[in-house]
Amino acid sequence: MSGNLGLLEKTLAAAKAEDRAALIGYLPAGFPSVEGGVDAAIAMVEGGCDIVEIGLPHSDPVLDGPVIQTADDIALRGGVKIADVLETVRRVHAATGAPVLCMTYWNPVDRHGAERFAEELAAAGGAGCILPDLPVEESAQWRAAAGRHGLATVFVVAPSSRDERLAEITAAGSGFVYAASLMGVTGTRASVGAQAADLVRRTRATPAGRQGLPVCVGLGVSNGEQAAEVAAFADGVIVGSAFVKRLLDSADRETGLAGLRDLAGELAAGVRKRG
Repeated sequence: MSGNLGLLEKTLAAAKAEDRAALIGYLPAGFPSVEGGVDAAIAMVEGGCDIVEIGLPHSDPVLDGPVIQTADDIALRGGVKIADVLETVRRVHAATGAPVLCMTYWNPVDRHGAERFAEELAAAGGAGCILPDLPVEESAQWRAAAGRHGLATVFVVAPSSRDERLAEITAAGSGFVYAASLMGVTGTRASVGAQAADLVRRTRATPAGRQGLPVCVGLGVSNGEQAAEVAAFADGVIVGSAFVKRLLDSADRETGLAGLRDLAGELAAGVRKRG
């Protein structure tokens, strides 16, 4: 079974055709439980997310801030496995029809086997992988496996990335480019930062960017106003910590799911305002 790279590309193109940015929501698998995580991700799509990222919880994160680290710890203590992550991808995609990506550090994929992981992710209906710590120079094995199974390989760029480096990264990636809005770890912030707009501009100036590779911005967006600000210059708005925090702060399952739908609805309205 091939992956859903084509569906991802169509979803991003459809948002662009509507003159808006796509809304991409993130949640780690196994949080607050495997079943609860599936229900939560589905609620995010019901509320207005176009695309979902399912995180593979990791004990030694380099990009995740305290909110997502807390959720990952809950998932790991609950015994979440790669099979649970893949099952979450499968069930969320089957229930919603939305493109679902896996966001993971490289070590778990390497230990599982790149070919095996790509095959199983594609079989689950996954659209691709976001790999924040995999250097482009060391990505050939993964990209070959992903290509054989119809998966996107999404790399992360940062404000510190030089133009030459941006060109290398975008040339190797597919699906979209994940632009980190500022230096640092994930987490909600009062301001997304002017660096993000400049990073998007420079990324779009690369050969791959000029050919239309979408640029989606994450790290810091937590409300509709910020989503509108980012949507004014990006192809997609990525929100993770704000969704996780809604669940962490919820007293019970139903309150949590309702909170996720409400937040997704606010953000979805924001990406349609475009600043």
